[in-house]
Amino acid sequence: MAGSGRDDPLVVGRIVGDVLDPFVRITNLSVSYGARIVSNGCELKPSMVTQQPRVVVGGNDMRTFYTLTRMLRAQATLTLGSIYTGQEVMCYESPRPTMGIHRLVFVLFQQLGRQTVYAPGWRQNFNTKDFAELYNLGSPVAAVYFNCQREAGSGGRRIYP
Repeated sequence: MAGSGRDDPLVVGRIVGDVLDPFVRITNLSVSYGARIVSNGCELKPSMVTQQPRVVVGGNDMRTFYTLTRMLRAQATLTLGSIYTGQEVMCYESPRPTMGIHRLVFVLFQQLGRQTVYAPGWRQNFNTKDFAELYNLGSPVAAVYFNCQREAGSGGRRIYP
């Protein structure tokens, strides 16, 4: 159960609380950039995440549709319709942090059925909760995040949501 314990990396990293309400993880979500698999709280430099990641959702039910959002400082989003078809509705933008440590959060929602999810008309101040409510997506079913800072970053402790 994501967000249920102090040892949960989503709680430790303040994803649950700052970005998401507590939720129950009901499927697996794997995000990778080349050979690098994203694990909660890992650090990836901008040069490692220039290409769109590979996303794999657990389960074999081809009738289940998902919506994936990616937030960068709660300002940018990548939204996909069905993970199986990979229907991208907003293009991937690689992170370009200029200061501090930025958290990039991938949040997966299970759709109630096959529905069209439109790209938000904005990237600034994107709000996952509002987006999920607009499309009746409910609570997330999985999430994973990583930290990113500029290439020459030395581990400064200011963390941006």
